[in-house]
Amino acid sequence: MEIKENIKKIRLAKGMTQEQFAEVLHLDPSVISKMESGERKIYADDLIKFAELIGEDVTYFYTYPKRYVDSELVNAPERISVTFEVSPDKRDILLKLVTGQDPCDLRISQEI
Repeated sequence: MEIKENIKKIRLAKGMTQEQFAEVLHLDPSVISKMESGERKIYADDLIKFAELIGEDVTYFYTYPKRYVDSELVNAPERISVTFEVSPDKRDILLKLVTGQDPCDLRISQEI
């Protein structure tokens, strides 16, 4: 399942129209439509806004409908380890979200 499909399914499961979703996120409804149809790229910042809106973690868009992370543990001060498989294109996005750094920078620092 692709992220664009998961966004639509999650939005519908929350009972929101594209217009309602767009209004809360301060976007034009056509932006939501284009994201869900694949006509527009979905950026990490978009996923962060969506996750905050629906009260979920960003990883939820990658794993929906399955849950691999207990959202209560994510907010806990202890360190946690999470393992799940993603395609190579999604790997870099997740690394950026988790570390706040460009994945290319991470690879360079690991090689040194």
